[in-house]
Amino acid sequence: MPGSPAEVKLVSNAMANATRRKIMAMLVEKERTREDIEQAAGGSMLDYHLQMLQQAGLADMKEGRIILTDFGKNFMETKAEKPAEAKKDLAGTRPLEVVQLRQLLPCIADSTKFRIIARFEPPLGGALKLLEPLFPRARYSDKIGALIIQKGNILITIYSTGNVTITMIKSEVEARETLEDLKKTINEAIVKGVTPAAREKVKVDHAEIYEYLPKTNCQICGEQSCYAFAIKLVGRETALDKCTPLLDAKYTTNLEHLRALLEYL
Repeated sequence: MPGSPAEVKLVSNAMANATRRKIMAMLVEKERTREDIEQAAGGSMLDYHLQMLQQAGLADMKEGRIILTDFGKNFMETKAEKPAEAKKDLAGTRPLEVVQLRQLLPCIADSTKFRIIARFEPPLGGALKLLEPLFPRARYSDKIGALIIQKGNILITIYSTGNVTITMIKSEVEARETLEDLKKTINEAIVKGVTPAAREKVKVDHAEIYEYLPKTNCQICGEQSCYAFAIKLVGRETALDKCTPLLDAKYTTNLEHLRALLEYL
């Protein structure tokens, strides 16, 4: 299950292909050998398809067999659930409890940090979209039915189904503190029963965008420098995917934050 805008993008790209969707469906049933997958899904570009699934954190190799990661299992479970019906107010919404911290996994971008998979009960369902104004930097994604929150280097995704992912956490202690803070903020709004007022749109400038670019001035994007590319991004005169160096694993965290920031433009 994706835990940030960048991860959402990686998973969306991985699942946009029919062959990769077929591979994922096979892995939901059980782990497979490469030969199993090649026989069912075909051998054409199989290495590329498996690499895409691995980069998205959905699948991995274990002792010569291809398996779903915990991240992938969680995503497939969430994908199978129906979207929550939107609500107009917080009436009838029950307070939350943190009932599980299911996984503590190394972050893709920084092995010293963690990605957690946790769960709130009861699920917020269609009330989740109403909570977007509670957080300074947050956006609700209708596509995945989730509220994505940016807090410094930490990215939080709360799903309408109750699942929660948090990236770039230092420890389990910090993870639990973050979950408790989220619970407290949301429950205070629920107790008041008043839908939070819409907040002013977050302002993002090119200097902030530039801080997360590779700063190599490689000109692959077609611009003279990363700074010029940042200016064009803010002006919507170019696209982030033109900066291909960002696809390198060492820039995964940068890409996550850039995608989050660009949502506010």
